Amino acid sequence: MSPMMDQRGLTEWLPRRLAELSPRVTVIGDVILDGWWTGVIERLCREAPAPVVEIQHREYAPGGAANTAMNLAALGAQVRLVGLVGDDNAGAALRQLLQHAGVDVSGLVAHTGQSTTTKCRVLSAGQVMLRMDEPAGNPDPDALRLLAQRLPGCLATADAAVICDYGLGALTGAVATALLTELARGDDPADLADRADPVGRARPLVLVDAHDPRPWAALEPDLVTPNAAEAARVIDRPLPAGAARADLFVDHQRQLLTATRSGAAIVTLDRDGTVLLSRDGTVHRTWARPATEKQASGAGDTFVAALTIARAAELPLSTCADLAQAAADVVVLRQGTSVCSTVDLTRHLAGFADTALDADELLAKIASERADGRRIVLTNGCFDVLHRGHTRYLNQAKQLGDILVVALNSDDSVRRLKGPDRPINTVGDRAAVIAALSCVDYVTVFDSATPIPLITGLRPDVYAKGGDYTPDMLEETGAVEEYGGQVRILDYVPEHSTTAVVRRIRG
Repeated sequence: MSPMMDQRGLTEWLPRRLAELSPRVTVIGDVILDGWWTGVIERLCREAPAPVVEIQHREYAPGGAANTAMNLAALGAQVRLVGLVGDDNAGAALRQLLQHAGVDVSGLVAHTGQSTTTKCRVLSAGQVMLRMDEPAGNPDPDALRLLAQRLPGCLATADAAVICDYGLGALTGAVATALLTELARGDDPADLADRADPVGRARPLVLVDAHDPRPWAALEPDLVTPNAAEAARVIDRPLPAGAARADLFVDHQRQLLTATRSGAAIVTLDRDGTVLLSRDGTVHRTWARPATEKQASGAGDTFVAALTIARAAELPLSTCADLAQAAADVVVLRQGTSVCSTVDLTRHLAGFADTALDADELLAKIASERADGRRIVLTNGCFDVLHRGHTRYLNQAKQLGDILVVALNSDDSVRRLKGPDRPINTVGDRAAVIAALSCVDYVTVFDSATPIPLITGLRPDVYAKGGDYTPDMLEETGAVEEYGGQVRILDYVPEHSTTAVVRRIRG
């Protein structure tokens, strides 16, 4: 078993460890050159009531599958890109940008019968005024044959293969046939339902990021990453608004996984995060960190890249999803087509190290959240060595409201409860790991025998505890019910306890 298989929490050392492992990833798909042209508007043109943008700065970045490759390289993977460009200036610029970032472009075919897809955005005062697209059109069959011939060599030593199909045609014809030949699992489809965890494969990890993942079902991919609209089309259901979107896919997870014949699906919900659906019935949510709107592009590519490098290192799927969400949170704060590097992600996770709020700070934050109409959920515990039971429980707690507050027992409090050998991790480390989970909004620390003083001051709408309790067993129940709050008992995950984890480590 990989030593990464039990890693549940996000810590600042994790991105560096993934970069050290440096998995070999081949990205195959539709490549794009993104342009960001910035200028000022001071007048309207004479010909029409349209603004005149005087361009002052032009910036270009790899987009589409090329942006996924850029993000993988920035996170420390050994990346090879397979795709089509034209024998033109845009193709040459794209190749140069990729090579400068350390991406192996030996699989990038430049063909005289092909043009390079470009998307140029014109901005003024930070606002996109216009986007100009130059699509490549239908790929030349000769170009597709050349690309298909390069696939076997590009995939031969890969730990993971990412298929980025945005419907631009690079993955049709001979290329699609070659991918099926190289990557098809070869298992009896009847056995697919029993494949809950695809780790331990002979072929590379296969991840499909496609506008329509159904044409790739024959590959039996390990992961598919449709957005909400794409997933709704797969299950042929109307897409509801808001939080109901996640519920739709949870209710139809078997249908989604069967239609795509995938081991797991992660449906991206933009500002609402993602929902992970596995064949063993596991459901895991991530939540996007609130951010001021920027003219960002490609956060989905960043998510796929971080997800791939984490899963190639055999991290648990839930941890992979949390890490990918953290990487996407980094790039949405930036303008343009951006990447999240190992340093960026390390700094982002390190930022949670001092996030435990004292009681007064927390009360002020919650007063503001409540004034905005948000429902407050509180839970508490030691959370010493994070494991699957913890992450599942915290995800369930988050879904009971809008804001999740986690109150951690102080180190002295843990010693009183668990004995002199605990905690394994100090409260600063425990707070940093818990705060890094996308489902957690605020962390605080308490030293009293029970969290009743905190409950009395905070007055959460819901007080949540794990399923190894009942409301009658909790001293806190009376304090919650006194002001009209609810006590909710969540699922208990048997055979997943900190004590058991510590015993296994020491053994």
